[in-house]
Amino acid sequence: MAKKEIMGLTLPELQEELMALGFKKFRAEQVFRWLYERSAVTFDEMSNLSKSDRALLAERYSIAAGEVKVLREYRSADGLTHKVLLELTDGASVETVVMHHDYGYSVCLSSQVGCAMNCAFCASGLHGFVRNLTPAEILAQLYYFQSRLQKTGSRVSRIVVMGSGEPMLNLTNVLKALDILHSDRGQCIGWRNMTVSTCGVVPGIEELTRQKRNINLAISLHAATEELRSRLMPINRKYPFPEAVAAADAYERMNGRQVMYEYILLAGINDRESDAKALADLLGGRECVVNLIPANPVPEKGFARPSDAQVDRFFQYLKKRHINVTVRKEMGRDINAACGQLRASTLKEAKA
Repeated sequence: MAKKEIMGLTLPELQEELMALGFKKFRAEQVFRWLYERSAVTFDEMSNLSKSDRALLAERYSIAAGEVKVLREYRSADGLTHKVLLELTDGASVETVVMHHDYGYSVCLSSQVGCAMNCAFCASGLHGFVRNLTPAEILAQLYYFQSRLQKTGSRVSRIVVMGSGEPMLNLTNVLKALDILHSDRGQCIGWRNMTVSTCGVVPGIEELTRQKRNINLAISLHAATEELRSRLMPINRKYPFPEAVAAADAYERMNGRQVMYEYILLAGINDRESDAKALADLLGGRECVVNLIPANPVPEKGFARPSDAQVDRFFQYLKKRHINVTVRKEMGRDINAACGQLRASTLKEAKA
């Protein structure tokens, strides 16, 4: 009998499942806490269940966080970034990263296997789109790390859904996973410590607004003129960036949280003063923050990283225009921590 995946079930779903097997209702809450609070990756760890109950669960269910296999693993020289490429049960692979900041640990989650957005500078779409990740597979990325951090008394406290894939095209599964992580019987991570990033899929932003969670929204902008953004990000032809910004404005009005606009700086492409002016003209007066990201070059894409001096000139121009702007602190540059790079290199080697 094929096992059913238990990770990704909400508490009401878990109660329905286990009561149908003859378990008391309170047992479902115990299992829920083992999965999402105590980060169990096997049923044997669930010590307040009888041996027979654990055996029955193991016979009928699998736990995604315990089923994934590590294909590749890298740690940065400074010890602050840990990246893994995980193989899922169907042989597909997905990468995820944990970063140690002064405020704690954050995890960058992928939402899809591959990506259909085909952004000109990004490694995630090099081998095309494969499929959406299930809630269990999204959760398994976090709990791969959390099950290890827990042994040292640490925990993941922040989540960014900025890995491979377009979250707004898998929004139902993404939000189900985040709801579980938000639960006070799980990781109890606040909405304000969660960020979902999008290339500007307007219907997804609008749906997120209707659902009224106080999750942080990030828009991958990367250009503020139609011609350049369409060249860098084909999604702009379907959802032009003024429409995405308008949808983000509505989201900001709903939850009062600043929208983040991510802007990858590509040498000689979008890092000129004219680009900074277009960006300032677009975002001036809005409740937002611009996060400048010096490019982590992908060899297959042919773009270069601007000099530190050029990054600073761009930054200073925006500051003079009274734009709230930061430059992303780089982590994991020595291990190709930009999304998609590890999976792309592994697939390239496999084909070779």
